[in-house]
Amino acid sequence: MNADLIRFVDSISRDKNIEKEFVFLDLEAAMVSAARKAFDGAEDVTIAIDRVTGEIQAMVNGEPIDMKTLGRIAAQTAKQVMIQRIREDERSAIFDEYSKRVGTVVTGTVTRHESAGLTVNLGRGEGFLPRSEQIPGDAHHPGERIRAMILNVREDQTQVKIILTQTHKDYIRKLFELEVPEVADRIIEIRALAREAGYRTKVAVSSIDVKVDPVGACVGVRGSRIRNIVDELGGEKIDIVRWNESSQVLITNALKPAEVRETHLCFELGRATVIVDEDQLSLAIGKRGQNVRLGAQLTGWDIDILTPAEYDKNVDGVERALKSIEGVEDLVLDKMLAMGIVSLADFAGIGLDPLVKDLEMSPELAERILEVAAAGAKQAAEEAEAARKAAIEAKRAAEVAVKTAGDESPAEAVQKEEGDTEAEPEPVSESSDGEQTDAAAPSEDAETTDAAGDAENVETESAGDVDAVQEGGATT
Repeated sequence: MNADLIRFVDSISRDKNIEKEFVFLDLEAAMVSAARKAFDGAEDVTIAIDRVTGEIQAMVNGEPIDMKTLGRIAAQTAKQVMIQRIREDERSAIFDEYSKRVGTVVTGTVTRHESAGLTVNLGRGEGFLPRSEQIPGDAHHPGERIRAMILNVREDQTQVKIILTQTHKDYIRKLFELEVPEVADRIIEIRALAREAGYRTKVAVSSIDVKVDPVGACVGVRGSRIRNIVDELGGEKIDIVRWNESSQVLITNALKPAEVRETHLCFELGRATVIVDEDQLSLAIGKRGQNVRLGAQLTGWDIDILTPAEYDKNVDGVERALKSIEGVEDLVLDKMLAMGIVSLADFAGIGLDPLVKDLEMSPELAERILEVAAAGAKQAAEEAEAARKAAIEAKRAAEVAVKTAGDESPAEAVQKEEGDTEAEPEPVSESSDGEQTDAAAPSEDAETTDAAGDAENVETESAGDVDAVQEGGATT
């Protein structure tokens, strides 16, 4: 019994996670290559290893040989073939293992940080987290432990590439399964999910058990469960809403925290018109349209948000345009509103068939309505474009005025002010003899009088100083 060979096969199988049969086949292939090398390329070479005892039976051209007598060169050939075959088997084993784990969350250690992404040690395999699959704003360092989901596994000539992701929306689903036992046990079901990685996620949940609140179970006691998920995602906001089979209720829930007044659905356009108060408009739209965009992804509807004033304006435009058509009554207009038609532009998308089938009107009347609606929509679009251009021009003119005022230097402002002063007419006074004189320019007599007065003042002040000195000396 060849116990050393059996122990060798067991060790390779355990360390490399390769089946023992594959290791025996690799050994046999390596010995065949060694025998052919030793016997000048002999074709009829048979090697058999007993799987229990480890005994080797080798035959070349029908004659038995002893593998120990093949020499050093043949042994080196066998070694190279053995290493190559075991590497191929190990690569295949890693590929099979991680291919079955696609879509699962794994934990690894960052080993290298490159411009293209991160290299993560997963144990037996090496994962790669591309920059496009990383959460925006997160910074990772070598030695840090991270979580990610296996997105794809590819086998190259030299290695197995395990592609990881942290931005896929299914990553959120897997994190909920790890943190919320009810989700893992399928008591709570994640019915829909919309995500903008690194910023915000909306999750719609439902429960098959009436005693289990799906939203409360996902949040946890004092937010303990959802906090763990948020921390794992680097502070990404998560909105958990209650699923409802009614699209109107679901859309209302999806636009939380905004309060919705009304929701009108147009199945022909796949659009939902949502009416919110003026103070709720910015909240419903969200930062850069994020809230309404995620709500649309979550519900599967194109969501158009209007204020009551905008909605009434559109409806009034439809009524004014269509009431001039003979055969269009208030009942027909009410049915159009019930279909979700809230503006003249909607008729172009709906077409002729819904008007004929659903509203039971003649094709001629439907075509007339479409013509009038198209003309009215075109006129409204032109007016809106003109108003937009006027607003842009007004804003541009205001910016130019502000810039011009800001570019004027202080010296120019003073010079301009002095110029304005010099341009003012000088005051003119009339003398007693009827001649007009310039009051600003003093006469010669006035100059003489002023000079004499100044001299007298000087003399008086000098005399006063002398008296003050004398008095001071007396006091002393």
